[in-house]
Amino acid sequence: MARHRSLIAIAFVITCLGLTPTVFSQSKPLKKIRVGVPSVGMGNIIIFVTKEGKLFEKYGLDAEVITVMGSGIGSKALISGNLDIIPIATPAVIGANLPGADMAILAHTMPAVVHAMMVRPEIKRPEDLKGKKIGVSSLGSLTDFLVRTIAKKKGLNPDRDFTLLTTGGSDNERVMALKAGVVDATAVGHPGYGLARKLGFSMLWDSAKELDYPWMEITTRRAAIKSDRELIMQYMKAHLEGIALFKTNRDFGVRVIKKVMKLTDDELVNESYDIFSKMFLPTPYPNHPGMKISFEYVAMTRNDVWKHKPEEFTDSSFVEELDKSGFIKKLYEK
Repeated sequence: MARHRSLIAIAFVITCLGLTPTVFSQSKPLKKIRVGVPSVGMGNIIIFVTKEGKLFEKYGLDAEVITVMGSGIGSKALISGNLDIIPIATPAVIGANLPGADMAILAHTMPAVVHAMMVRPEIKRPEDLKGKKIGVSSLGSLTDFLVRTIAKKKGLNPDRDFTLLTTGGSDNERVMALKAGVVDATAVGHPGYGLARKLGFSMLWDSAKELDYPWMEITTRRAAIKSDRELIMQYMKAHLEGIALFKTNRDFGVRVIKKVMKLTDDELVNESYDIFSKMFLPTPYPNHPGMKISFEYVAMTRNDVWKHKPEEFTDSSFVEELDKSGFIKKLYEK
């Protein structure tokens, strides 16, 4: 009888050993990561796709998604350690790093910015913006950068010719400010400019056609990479799989757009999906040549930026590792 109990115990131990990897992988606690979102818009949709698709959990992460008001505030939150990772506009990264911050751009997930300047019908030319109020998400944000840079390109002085007002972190808030007459023009992405067009406003310029500007950075701190590189790598895996999920699963992508953007207009939803599913890059290396326009913008206040190279503000090693290992390729295999 004792021998029988002993055999049962041995069999039980062997069974448990065989199950150990699975049990441990399921019971291993998720690592907390705070993910910032500078604005609720289509440019940041992959973070929400990744969350909705439970891809953070797949890679061992308990992701808290926190919305902030633009890259200016987002960069401060990242530098202070209140966020672990967030899309920060390249000029904001460079501008903060020059005096000593340690942010690093890990990826540019889009080759150009999907954005437009929408204006009241009476504004026909760039010079008509003189004396007008323009809505942006926040000062120092991407919208602020785009308005200032393109306006300067068109012969305007952004510090003198018009007034920039913070009118909300979301496209909808800025479009509603335009509709209410709070501002005369606003810089918005899609579906914001699609909605503004339906409300009778005009597109003064298409930012993607005006600037060669790589967009939707994935940014963290070098200190975070040094202290827990695995945490950042797991985030990158989740985010890049989120891109693949969005690009390859239209139904899922459309559902997330409707939920996150609170859109009921099927035309705008489908138009957004068509635009952004093509724009997101499967292998989003930091775009060093495309950072030239950011250097030019920063140089308006910090001419010493020209003493530096784009590579000093990026870390390509994460995308490179996931590319060379075949991880990214496998995401698109059917």
